[in-house]
Order: sequence, then structure tokens, then C-alpha cells
Amino acid sequence: MAEKEMKIRAKLKDGVTTVKAIMYHEMESGSRKDKETGELIPAHFIKEVKAELNGEMIISAEWGTGVSKNPYWSFEFEGGNAGDTVKISWTDNLGETGSGEAVIK
Repeated sequence: MAEKEMKIRAKLKDGVTTVKAIMYHEMESGSRKDKETGELIPAHFIKEVKAELNGEMIISAEWGTGVSKNPYWSFEFEGGNAGDTVKISWTDNLGETGSGEAVIK
């Protein structure tokens, strides 16, 4: 299955790196009904998100059905340097994945 796209940026200021990402995903809760058929639309949501700095995990999160479509995620951390690589990856409840990388500026 093809990996989904993501936009990600990482910026260093005063020793703190700020990472901003938009993950492209429909994020269906499983409680909405199809307007034409009246049937419930099956749940399809990101369940795990991880961020790495140069290959070492720096943060992880478990998500559920309450997160909106195409979620935006922002976080800060200390210890990054200009030129380091930040990678964010996610896995959804159906096994689909997505990832993106940014070089800290």
C-alpha cells in the first residue's frame, strides 16, 4: 500500500526546535452515516504518531477517532541542531502509513 503524504517543517530558535506538520488523512470516526445509503461509514483513523531526530525517537502519541481530517501537529523540543533531520511517521487502524522528513533550519 502506498505511503500517504505529509507537509513538515522544523525551525530552530534560541535552542528550541519547533516542528509543524500536516498529515493528509480522512480520519473517519465510524459514527457518521453515508448520506445516500444511510449506512455507517467504517472507522478509519490515525492511531499512532512518532517523531524521530536523526533516527532516535523524541516523541510519540496515540490518537483516536476524535482527531479531525488532515490533522495538524506541532511540538517543540530542545537538543536539535541546524541540519539535523526530523521524521514524523504515522500508522492508522487499517495498517496504512504516512511519513515526512524535514531538515532543521
